[in-house]
Amino acid sequence: MDLDEELMRMAIAQAHLSPPIESAFCVGCVVAKDGRVLATGFSRELPGNTHAEECALRKLGMNAEGTDLYTTMEPCSVRLSGNTPCVTHCIAAGVRRVIVGAMEPSTFVTCKGVALLREHGIQVDLLEGLQEACLAPNRHLKLA
Repeated sequence: MDLDEELMRMAIAQAHLSPPIESAFCVGCVVAKDGRVLATGFSRELPGNTHAEECALRKLGMNAEGTDLYTTMEPCSVRLSGNTPCVTHCIAAGVRRVIVGAMEPSTFVTCKGVALLREHGIQVDLLEGLQEACLAPNRHLKLA
């Protein structure tokens, strides 16, 4: 198993810790640098209707310069709650590369996270082969 797959599997384990609700996805995230895990996060881990990427980045004081961020689902580009989207957090924190396990289904919104990250010069890689495992924590939802 290569490093990307290993860290995505860790992110999938984080996603399974997310409390399921009918109005949001269960996502997991790992932030690493030079192959060393710096922080993890999962949806609703921290107070304030937080997303996985936001939780992990908050643990780093929103400073993730030069890191790789592994997320089970494409980082959100819009939040119906009015909270800051994860794409904005990734850009502001200085994330170098985002590794995505599955594109965000259009269940709630049309996401443009990958496109926005790339527009801001962040490398985005879609990890093949783990999409089903990345979406599994969301079996409680009708995925569109």
